[in-house]
Amino acid sequence: MRAQRLDERAPFDAGAEGTRAAIEHLGYVQIDTINVIERCHHHILFSRIPDYRRDDLRCAQSINRSVFEYWTHALAYVPTRDLRFFLRAMRRDWRNLSWFNTVRPADVRKLIARIDRDGPLTIRDIDDDVLVEKDHAWASRKPSKRVLQLAFYQGLLTISARDGMLKTYELASRHFGWEKPLKAASDGEIAEYVLDRALRSQGFVSLDSICHLDAGRKAAVRRKIENRVRRKTLASVALEGAGKQEHWATPETLGAIPSATTSLVHILSPFDPLIIQRRRLRHIFGYEHRFEAYVPKEKRVMGYFALPVLIGDEIVAAIDLKTDRFNGKLLIQQWHWLNSGTGHAHKTAIDEELHRFERFQLA
Repeated sequence: MRAQRLDERAPFDAGAEGTRAAIEHLGYVQIDTINVIERCHHHILFSRIPDYRRDDLRCAQSINRSVFEYWTHALAYVPTRDLRFFLRAMRRDWRNLSWFNTVRPADVRKLIARIDRDGPLTIRDIDDDVLVEKDHAWASRKPSKRVLQLAFYQGLLTISARDGMLKTYELASRHFGWEKPLKAASDGEIAEYVLDRALRSQGFVSLDSICHLDAGRKAAVRRKIENRVRRKTLASVALEGAGKQEHWATPETLGAIPSATTSLVHILSPFDPLIIQRRRLRHIFGYEHRFEAYVPKEKRVMGYFALPVLIGDEIVAAIDLKTDRFNGKLLIQQWHWLNSGTGHAHKTAIDEELHRFERFQLA
């Protein structure tokens, strides 16, 4: 709770600088396309910045350039100060992936030359494509989409602005103002980075939680952990119910665990850093979150987009919400009580937070 900054109402300042500070602390904030309520990147920031405004993220990305978009375990906002830890990923041979095997080097060169000449563009600005049939639900009929994506993953382009899911692409060197290319972090430095990022934002860690959906890095991270344990800058900790899975924390973290939790209410995104690692969530909170947006309607239990409700250090409910933007209302589709949540006090506290959440949704 302390590591996730969910034990106090306003751990970060408002504005673009507060947004930068929150993303730097968490390490990354996931981006997602589902828009039944506010998209998860805004939701995650609102959970830690009560006065958060969507424009704060725009300013951080497009004006201050203190955050940028790239792939962690999913597409995410990442602190610009950490960019060198992603350069090795950018310089891998992305064309080996089947998604990009139809993109020719000449296609990328042509696109880069156009942006260099004419300035930033979106996929809507490209009107000379020969349209093709979609081969995936999330694909585009414009072949240029894959060219843009490949140049983005290669680090040649960056997303300089975003309007919902419409992305504006700019030359990375021009956007960040590089006079010469950045030096990529070594594999050892990257292992240190992901370990430190996890310790800062998770409090106590396992190899799985550090290397979430990045199993190939586990061996290098384990070596860093063992070295720190020998130097007594990390300590082994036992998590009840985790079986043989090992966990570690810094002595400073263990010495600063608060004696009592708050009674703050948080309506959390299913993509929130506290929620996204389902196995870890189950071990800590005894709660198995079901994400059912892609489950057939007749098989759903919790609802299309159920949101866990955290009170203090317990997840007491899951509420399936939908924003009716036309009529200006936040709709409760389903409400499920969990664990100890059922009392009148919990209902009253959640209702108050729902009103605050509705104001954010419709602002």
